[in-house]
Amino acid sequence: MRIQIIGKYLALVLALSQISACSVVEVGAAYTVVVGGIAIMADRRTPAVQAIDKGIELEVGNALAKRYGDDAHINVTSFNQKVLLTGEVKDAEIKTQAELYVKANKNVRSVFNELVIGPNSSFTSRANDSYLESKIKTQMIFTDQLPSNSMAIVAEGSSVYLMGILTQNEAAIAKKVASNTNGVKDVYAYFDIISEAEKVRLEKEGKADQSQPSSPPAS
Repeated sequence: MRIQIIGKYLALVLALSQISACSVVEVGAAYTVVVGGIAIMADRRTPAVQAIDKGIELEVGNALAKRYGDDAHINVTSFNQKVLLTGEVKDAEIKTQAELYVKANKNVRSVFNELVIGPNSSFTSRANDSYLESKIKTQMIFTDQLPSNSMAIVAEGSSVYLMGILTQNEAAIAKKVASNTNGVKDVYAYFDIISEAEKVRLEKEGKADQSQPSSPPAS
């Protein structure tokens, strides 16, 4: 019990790191919390896949921003080499072109295009989305049987998108937590679903199976 409490406390420190001076190092969509010189990280992806995800986000994000400028505001989230596109674009042509560009990347397994055609979101709207993401992350951290550090949580216009490597039961819990969070309008889940046996293997070995299915579970 004491170990579980300490683990959740460290995870809370992680969730609040964006507004505090905690020592946190970002690695892909995961984070390493440094406490007393000891690094503590929880992620079901291999370190190699985490690095690939980070590379995809940087390369694709920079390329799309350079290509479209003020005609688009595109967020790129990669988890286990599955890419989620959120934000706003000027027209349908840009939306389609952005998706095709991402699909052409050799490291991308699949693309989920949730771009909205319309004006770029305001600073206030983006701040509200960031706050909503932090609120959901904090709630998931204190939810039993939920590996919150093996998920990516993206809020865009009060809609929430979830990515991660979870069992079917964990996926159901995660969607419920997000749906019950005040301020959330819709929840979309793009998980890689694993078996209980695979979950045990990951917990023992600390690395993800790259043969995960690429299609999301039914919502």
